[in-house]
Amino acid sequence: MMSFPLVLQFPSSAKMTDEQFFDFCQVNRDLRIERNKNGDISIMPPTGSETGNRNFNIAVQIGVWSEKDGTGICFDSSTGFTLSTGAERSPDISWIKLERWNLISSEQQKKFAPICPDFVIELMSASDNLKTLQEKMQEYMEEEGIQLGWLIYRKNRQVYIYRPGIEAECLDNPATISGENILPGFVLDLSKIW
Repeated sequence: MMSFPLVLQFPSSAKMTDEQFFDFCQVNRDLRIERNKNGDISIMPPTGSETGNRNFNIAVQIGVWSEKDGTGICFDSSTGFTLSTGAERSPDISWIKLERWNLISSEQQKKFAPICPDFVIELMSASDNLKTLQEKMQEYMEEEGIQLGWLIYRKNRQVYIYRPGIEAECLDNPATISGENILPGFVLDLSKIW
C-alpha cells in the first residue's frame, strides 16, 4: 500500500523553475501538488468525503464572514502560493488582506501568487501526518505577512493555534475558535467540524 503524500525528490540540477512548476501543476490538474523549500514535490490524494464536507463547512463560515467584513479575500485548497523560500503551498483555507493582495500584479495573481496569506487553516485528513502538517504550519509562521494559523486535528478534537514568533498553542475540544484581531468578529463554530 502506498503511503501519502508521495514525495518526489530531484537533484539540484533538475529542480523546476516557478514557471515550470506552475505548468507541471496545470498539466496534472487532477492531482493535489505542493513543493517544499528544498524543491521536493508532494503529491497528495484527494480528501475523503467526510473531510471534504468539513472543509467546505469551514469555507462557508469564513466566506460569509469575509463577505460581510470586506477587508480581505478567501481562497480554497486548490490555490497555490509561492512563499519567500521558494515553496509552493496550498492551505486548505486562506485569507489575505486586500491591501496586501492588491500590491501583487494581475499576472502574479493568475498563477501561484508570491505571497503568504495573513491567515491559513489546515484541516487534518486521514491521509495526513500530524508532524508533517505541524512543520508546514511552522513554515508559514516564518513568512512575512502571516498573522495567524489553525491546524485542526479532528480525530483528537484539537486545534493548534499558530502565531508568528511564539510557540503553538493547543486547544482540546473547543466549541469555537476566535479569529482574534486578525479576523475581527470571526468565530468558527466547530460543532459542525468535529
